[in-house]
Amino acid sequence: MHHEPAAMFAAVLQGYDLTDEEALSLAAFSDLAPLLATAAQLRDQAHQQRISYSRKVFIPLTQLCRDVCHYCTFTQPPKRGQRAYLTKDEVLAIARAGAEAGCKEALFTLGDKPELRYKVVAQELAELGHPTTISYLTEMAELVLKETGLLPHANPGVMTREEIAALRKVTVSQGIMLESASERLSERGGPHYGSPDKHPAVRLETIRLAGELQVPFTSGILIGIGETRRERIESLLALRALHQQYGHIQEIIIQNFRAKPDTRMANAPEPDLDELLWSLAVARVIFGPQMNIQAPPNLSPGTYGQLIGAGLNDWGGVSPVTPDHVNPEARWPHLNELAEQTARAGKILLERLAVYPAYVLAAQQWQDPQLVTPVLHASDSDGLARIDEWSPGASVPVPAFERDLILNAPQDKKSQISPEVQYSITRALAGEDLSEAEVTRLFQVRGEEFAAVCAAADGLRRRVNGDVVSYVVNRNINYTNICYFKCQFCAFSKGKLSENLRGTPYDLGIDEVVRRAQEAWARGATEVCMQGGIHPEYTGATYLQLARAVKGALPNMHIHAFSPLEVWQGAHTLGISVHDFLVQLREAGLSTLPGTAAEILDDEVRATLCPDKLNTEQWLSVIEEAHRVGLRTTATIMYGHIDQPKHWARHLLRIRELQKRTGGFNEFVPLPFVHMEAPIYWKGRARKGPTFREAVLMHAVARLVLHPHITNIQVSWVKMGQDGIKLCLQAGANDLGGTLMNESITRAAGGEFGQELPPEQMESLISSIKRVPLQRTTSYRQVSEERRQASFEAAELQPIVLTPSKRYVRRRTAAKEATL
Repeated sequence: MHHEPAAMFAAVLQGYDLTDEEALSLAAFSDLAPLLATAAQLRDQAHQQRISYSRKVFIPLTQLCRDVCHYCTFTQPPKRGQRAYLTKDEVLAIARAGAEAGCKEALFTLGDKPELRYKVVAQELAELGHPTTISYLTEMAELVLKETGLLPHANPGVMTREEIAALRKVTVSQGIMLESASERLSERGGPHYGSPDKHPAVRLETIRLAGELQVPFTSGILIGIGETRRERIESLLALRALHQQYGHIQEIIIQNFRAKPDTRMANAPEPDLDELLWSLAVARVIFGPQMNIQAPPNLSPGTYGQLIGAGLNDWGGVSPVTPDHVNPEARWPHLNELAEQTARAGKILLERLAVYPAYVLAAQQWQDPQLVTPVLHASDSDGLARIDEWSPGASVPVPAFERDLILNAPQDKKSQISPEVQYSITRALAGEDLSEAEVTRLFQVRGEEFAAVCAAADGLRRRVNGDVVSYVVNRNINYTNICYFKCQFCAFSKGKLSENLRGTPYDLGIDEVVRRAQEAWARGATEVCMQGGIHPEYTGATYLQLARAVKGALPNMHIHAFSPLEVWQGAHTLGISVHDFLVQLREAGLSTLPGTAAEILDDEVRATLCPDKLNTEQWLSVIEEAHRVGLRTTATIMYGHIDQPKHWARHLLRIRELQKRTGGFNEFVPLPFVHMEAPIYWKGRARKGPTFREAVLMHAVARLVLHPHITNIQVSWVKMGQDGIKLCLQAGANDLGGTLMNESITRAAGGEFGQELPPEQMESLISSIKRVPLQRTTSYRQVSEERRQASFEAAELQPIVLTPSKRYVRRRTAAKEATL
């Protein structure tokens, strides 16, 4: 038991949870400096530099209420000739204005059950076809979600279990302010006298039921309405007890009372700033680092820095469209002003959704099934709001904010780069091994920290690779699109019933594969890259035959082929070891292996993403065996779907460890998930690929984490587009991969950046950012002048032939005959 505040604060910073008795002892503690310092440190443990807010639109469904709180101007009595409720059209007009202004949240606010007090309200509800206000609210929330895509959050006051359950189907989060756990405030003369819904027990029961029903929930206290400091702590402890039981309280709001004219408390004293700071800090100390602690910025203008210094990490909902109907006299701060003031305190302002990140990342648990998809589509890999339209493969401009941070990395903003990020960068530049937590943190950087990571990666690239940007003239040959694996991200392969979904099933004849390879050689290629679906009739002999045929026709062509999955399957079908099969492939002419089928090297993700594919250990073992038999490989990552930064960190560290053992990787190739046609996206279970920030960071962090073991970081033009490539080249990448000639996998997934980027365009793009182009071989050596010349004089590609799959031809013919 800690009785001395100093000992208590030290223990709390080490992860200790205060007992109720210890927390209550803080009521007598008024030395602000150590309390605020402890709260700020605690907040930083979990939230680092981040201060969040939700861009919302405020929809006051009704301003009628059966309660008569003595400080409230939001609620009004019915007025003759005026409707009690907003109509559907009015609700949608507000929501659409919000959506146009970039809002993600529709906050429905309303009084408690006015139909129980006013007959005219009950009649209006009946005309609307509803027995209760909450029933009408449920319909409106569903309408807004469906028509505008805004995510509804509802604050309708006290609710029954059935009402909470009905709302859970159409809102991503709900809330009710406890305000105070003090029964005293409901006695005659108190601010809650005559307000049945303000009795603490009734409100706490609503919060408890929300916990049982797994609803992400908002609550908090209202300070300065006549309660004591001890009563404030008792209120916070009542909320903590429910959160410890159910884990559902996503934020605690500390709201300061503002006296309003024409209320009974018009002349009541308002709490001063110290009172608000004390309450914020005590809430942080009681709830610990993870909780989201919020104070509305519009109720304390000009005090942003002090509020941040008291341990808050969230500004709540801020509307660029509608006023704060509960406090109409207090204007919202302009979002630019909020960002500037937050930055002045050494923090970065980030946009979140109505539901907080931890609950977004566990959406299957916390959301109704029909809400999981809209929540995922609106979020990034950290569970924060996705704030731009960019996605890999889509011809949408790169976001100006990140572009400017990369191109104009500010030199004078060191104050906004946390010591741990700076320390990790320094260690990475020295080639030291970073921990999973350190790498995860690098993937989460934003704002000035993002600029710093990109700048460090770019500096390291210059040190290791100079200003040369390399590329290879190659051709992709995907010899079949038939596959019996069920990878959830793949829009390329044709399974049993997918022939109508994504084009005709084909299985190329050997002569067509050789023809394409010969045409590629004539057009200056030094590499042919061969991969395909895992056709059920293919065996290891098929892969050996493909390699021999190409090598026989073109002895000098580098064959870069067969993913670890194809190698594994080929060995299995021949009944030999992976080692022996790799030796046979090498003797048949295979030169290097593409490190595809890696996706995310973490079985937690693979279990959903590609459940029947190789597991992490098996993929790594095939690659290690390839390195042992003298076949070098690439390493890839396919990211931005259902994964999180911690999974990317594990992937990079596994690649790094293997490279330290074998030295067999030539390059690291980030492949951002292209979502448009992917089955997992259509099923509503994946994000829209990585955000632009995440995609750039994959190249920058890989450069830092894999140093000095892998020195080539490649950027995919097919997925990133030309503007995206240029920025990745200024954030750690040094290679543009292949000209490809026939790119089909990303196009099948909905990519819009074409099938070939010829040498002229490659070199023009490289020169445009004042770098030196180098046409290379697969093993990163300069090509001969003869090959280079041939590539610049390339003839037009002949039309490709897609040999239909015999099995599908048979099936179609039989079906046709059956109908005759």
